[in-house]
Amino acid sequence: MASDLETKAKEAFIDDHFELALHLYSQSIQLNPKHAELYADRAQANIKLDNLPEAVADANKAIELDPSMSKAYLRKATACMKLEEYQTAKSALETGAALAPAESRFSKLIKECEERIAEETGDLSMQTPEALAKNDVPAKEIELDKDHSNLEIEAAPPKPVYRYEFYQKPEEVVVTIFAKGTPHDCVKVDYGEQILSVAINAPGKEAYHFQPRLFAKIIPEKCRYDVLSTKVEIRLAKAEPIHWTSLEFSREVAITQRVNVSSVSASQRPSYPSSKPQRVDWDKIEAQVKKEEKDEKLDGDAALNKFFRDIYKDADEDTRRAMQKSFVESNGTVLSTNWKEVGAKKVEGSPPDGMEMKKWEY
Repeated sequence: MASDLETKAKEAFIDDHFELALHLYSQSIQLNPKHAELYADRAQANIKLDNLPEAVADANKAIELDPSMSKAYLRKATACMKLEEYQTAKSALETGAALAPAESRFSKLIKECEERIAEETGDLSMQTPEALAKNDVPAKEIELDKDHSNLEIEAAPPKPVYRYEFYQKPEEVVVTIFAKGTPHDCVKVDYGEQILSVAINAPGKEAYHFQPRLFAKIIPEKCRYDVLSTKVEIRLAKAEPIHWTSLEFSREVAITQRVNVSSVSASQRPSYPSSKPQRVDWDKIEAQVKKEEKDEKLDGDAALNKFFRDIYKDADEDTRRAMQKSFVESNGTVLSTNWKEVGAKKVEGSPPDGMEMKKWEY
């Protein structure tokens, strides 16, 4: 069954039906999860569909299962170059070139990576006059029948096994995956220049894969993670102290805000992501309003009214009812907070000394 699916997946890929190929490779992997070749081939399908973080994760898995597979390094490098992670791509290409010295694509792509790295760093000495084209053409290793018209693709994506959250500090982003009771050896985390790859294979649960392309670049060697009793906590070291408006990269985000590290105190709460283009600090506004109210100097009726408002605002329901009933029934001359006293009878008016109550006739 697994070999039939793999054959049909290759047919679909050759015919440029990349979605179908991806689906069939995924089914094959479910039946044979230790077959490195399947992950390398699915990585290529993901590259064609621009699922680049997923392609890197598949290539990493293929390398983990078979470290001698040169094409897995080529797949990883191709995806990383599309993600503009040239250092990671170059490292993968150098390893692949050592495994397959006769394959010319490795040396060409290494040269292209060096040019791109030179452009990023401003090192003109590494650049060459000619621009080399990216070569990500798949090797058509077999010619097979092309009858896959009866195959169907499932539309609904699977629901994630675990949920995640993130918050950030000026120097790092902390990602929390709520995977309760997961053994440490069931968790694998890899870092790229702008990629996070998390795989959780807990006994009795579906395999979980989380491979976002990150909002900005990180420093892989400074990143770390901890597997705790209720969660997996991943700390990503920022390459630059900028504010991440989301965890995942988006081309719609044109401007990022640089954080002044010296002005951020250690006691500040982490900044959670917001969907609004400009954050509003409501806590600060509320504190400012309260301070202005506290500092406001009132006198006469204004001060008395504020005093009564403050009493009413903090009172329980019986106290409020007593205040309302006594004030209305006494024509504004009595204000009682004792509901037991005023609730059972009508409150008579009590004018100030030297004055008398007068009943108006209409």
